[in-house]
Amino acid sequence: MKPRALQAADEDRIQEFLARIPEGDRTFFKEDVDETTVAAWLTEGRAHRAILTDDDGEVRAYAAVIAGVGWSSHVGEFRLVVDPGSRRAGQGRLMARWGLVEAVRMGLSKLLVELVADQEPAIAMFHDLGFEGEALLKDHVRDRGGQLRDLILLAHDVGENAGSLAATGLDEV
Repeated sequence: MKPRALQAADEDRIQEFLARIPEGDRTFFKEDVDETTVAAWLTEGRAHRAILTDDDGEVRAYAAVIAGVGWSSHVGEFRLVVDPGSRRAGQGRLMARWGLVEAVRMGLSKLLVELVADQEPAIAMFHDLGFEGEALLKDHVRDRGGQLRDLILLAHDVGENAGSLAATGLDEV
């Protein structure tokens, strides 16, 4: 499996993928993901989006690198969602590697990812890929049940590490 750009023909499959995401995980999307949102993903120019599909064409993971604007135009935000049935199989890591390479291709110098503090396996994966803790925001996220959760902000200095990405083969994702 190899990440590929999200295309208009993927709209139904991405909707099916999103429907498989448990309600508890949907809490952590930064936006309400519905048909209108997915349609907007296909036309928005600021973001580069990719999916990972299985042999049957079913979406197993989705990722986006979203460029900042104005004084943060050198910074990108990384978003990643992995199908619950595909977690802990290396697909999230593959998509995160894609995100690092894509950030370099987009000319970004920094890539951020936001995680809820109890997402320990995801935090460990991002640390393994060279992301470092940049901030802890206490009680920053309210889940759908009203519970406040801490948010961790991890950053990767992709501009400074672009050569390292190439040396380790990450640029060939």
